[in-house]
Amino acid sequence: MSVKIDRISSQVLRELSSIMLLEARDETLKHVTLTGCEVTNDLSFARVYYTYMGDEDLKSVEENLRVAAPYLRTVLANRIDIRHTPELIFEYDNSIEYGKRIESIIESIHEKEESEK
Repeated sequence: MSVKIDRISSQVLRELSSIMLLEARDETLKHVTLTGCEVTNDLSFARVYYTYMGDEDLKSVEENLRVAAPYLRTVLANRIDIRHTPELIFEYDNSIEYGKRIESIIESIHEKEESEK
């Protein structure tokens, strides 16, 4: 990616995080953590990765984000200075669970090695 696209991606991520934390009326959105953003080269789409640590199920959070996306895009358009504000696509970031799984596998290998000694 180009430097410009990287800069826009980080700006979109920063502004969306702020909007969701400070301005969103939906309490579910306040508990969503945005972990990354990838904007396409033509600025038509922004894939925003998130995690959620609250009590609601993931399908409910996904639906809330899908419903809130047009509002978030409108507020985002007022905050960043680009010609075309990208359409927001929210995608659950499962890298945290993946990392925990890898860590538990490594831990079990170490425990197995220790028990064999």
